[in-house]
Amino acid sequence: MSNRIHPTAVLGPQVELGEDNVIGPFCVLQGPVVLGDSNFLASHVSIGGAAEVRGHRFEPSWEDDYDGQGVRIGSRNVFKEFVAVNGGWAHTTTVGDDGFFMGKVHLNHDVTVGHEVTISGAAVAAGHVTIEDGANLGLGTTVHQRRTVPAGSMIGMQSAVTRDLPPYVVSMGVPARPARLNTHRLDRLGVSPDHHAQLEAVLLAGSTDTAGLPDLILAPIHAWHERRATS
Repeated sequence: MSNRIHPTAVLGPQVELGEDNVIGPFCVLQGPVVLGDSNFLASHVSIGGAAEVRGHRFEPSWEDDYDGQGVRIGSRNVFKEFVAVNGGWAHTTTVGDDGFFMGKVHLNHDVTVGHEVTISGAAVAAGHVTIEDGANLGLGTTVHQRRTVPAGSMIGMQSAVTRDLPPYVVSMGVPARPARLNTHRLDRLGVSPDHHAQLEAVLLAGSTDTAGLPDLILAPIHAWHERRATS
């Protein structure tokens, strides 16, 4: 299907669109931007603005070609009003598939967002942040630069992510601290409650025994262990 683009939207010369996208009033897509299929952009969404780095080049890439890093977005994402996704500085800013980004979310330069991510209104991810598959950030959450929001985690509203947190866990506070398993996400993934006690030991009590846990959740857990070992 063809794309539906409001006449007040501005698309720069380096914007590449897939199919069946909706781009609403006063949206601006600029610089190198690749947008997949079936994305919905409500009004005033900004995709691809230059990285917010002092001394970085700022040019009218809504009109002219720009040789900096850009943004690559997958398919079936929803970007509500006033969402901003900045272009990359060191590398391309990337967003996966099936995300839901509520009003006034701000994803800064060099952010990497996985699949099925939910980010609530006014949440901010600083530069070089990684948000892994299935993560859920509450209203007004802030994520410090170069932090990882791990797979399947839920961050409570108005929390500040300043340290490494475990996957598949609800964390909250300033700074955010692990509180309990994110059983909602585990249920969606089909992880049996029979594994909850072992997961609590591994993710909340310091155990490293992952033997017998479902394969589909092991990679994020092992990655978290590696980050902890090298931090």
